[in-house]
Order: sequence, then C-alpha cells, then structure tokens
Amino acid sequence: MHNQILNHLPYKSSFRFVDNISALSEDGVTGDYTLREDAFFYEDHFEGNPVTPGVIITEIMAQIGLVVLGIFLILKEGELNLGPDEALFPLLASTEVSFHKMVLPGQKVTVISKKQYFRFGKLKCYVEMTDSSNELVARGMFSGIVKRVDIKNG
Repeated sequence: MHNQILNHLPYKSSFRFVDNISALSEDGVTGDYTLREDAFFYEDHFEGNPVTPGVIITEIMAQIGLVVLGIFLILKEGELNLGPDEALFPLLASTEVSFHKMVLPGQKVTVISKKQYFRFGKLKCYVEMTDSSNELVARGMFSGIVKRVDIKNG
C-alpha cells in the first residue's frame, strides 16, 4: 500500500533496513524489517554468538521512523518535484535512544514513529521498536532533515 515510498530511499542492498511500510500518514509511520542471518555485521559481532549492534538497531529506527516519514512529508507538500538526476538524501541530526532488549539474527522488528514536529524542513519523531512478541526493544527521539541532491554532479 505505502511501499511506493521505498523507491525514494537512498539505501541499497546490505544497508537498507526497511522491508514493509504498513501505515503512513502525516502523523507517523509503522514499518518492519527482518534481520538477515547472513548480514555482514554478524560475522564479528560477536563471533560465535551474533547479536545485532546497537548502531544497526538505531539505523533501522532512523530509516523507518524518520527517513520514510520525512520523504513522505516532503513529497506530500507537493512543492518538491524531483528531476531525473535528483534524489532525496537524509541527514540525521540527533538521536537519543535507550535499549531494552537484544535483537538476534533472523528476528523481525517493527518500528512505530510518531511525529513531534515538521517545520522548516526539520523533522523530529518519537520512535519505538518492538520484536515479534510486541516486547520493547528500543525507544528514543530522532531528528533530522531530508535534502534534495543532484546525483549527477554530486
């Protein structure tokens, strides 16, 4: 339903942490991601006992909870028409995240984001991540901006 917004994400291959967007509105977004058991970061974190690094958990929360919503809000404004050589580039400004539970390889996580404000191109959201048992994995406040960039000329 809302997955057409995924075409605007600047992440590819091993660093795109969004599988599905199940809800998307001006007030927030809900999406999910299943961590691949063969993901590059499990090889050495930790050897023989892989655990998802906190920075990856934070990135999943940022991609779904901030970037997807930011792109949606910018495109919804209708003022931004992307040319063939243009893309939207997210810039994370700040995060404050608390972690409550480990995420293991192969687990599916859900991210729920609630917009706090969006003005002057800056977005701030309260973001929570839960596991498939609906237990809290992490929560925090994220803020950032999404800029239009010329991909042909850098």
